[in-house]
Amino acid sequence: QVQLVESGGGLVQAGGSLRLSCAASGRTFSRYAMGWFRQAPGKEREFVAGITGSGSNTDYADSVKGRFTISKDNAKNTVYLQMNSLKPEDTAVYYCAARTTPWVTRQNYDYWGQGTQVTVSS
Repeated sequence: QVQLVESGGGLVQAGGSLRLSCAASGRTFSRYAMGWFRQAPGKEREFVAGITGSGSNTDYADSVKGRFTISKDNAKNTVYLQMNSLKPEDTAVYYCAARTTPWVTRQNYDYWGQGTQVTVSS
């Protein structure tokens, strides 16, 4: 069982930055691919970014490419999402997810955090 706890959400003006963190339990974190997803009101949850177990490869949704950066610190059992140049359409609840295989993917994650709210004002 893996527990995920997100932090770092909040209210920011358009053009600003936030960094989300997700702390994971367990001793095999380096074997897990990690992902960030988001869900805006009235919309389906969507993939934002993913990273391999080793942290060597990443994947991004087109809507955030060039603005968001996912990274992974296996020594700290933590994955991050650095969000720059934020837009009002980035407003959503952001979820961290873990997949018990090391390769990055946009679906079929096994564990989920409780989510953290990100609100971008115009």
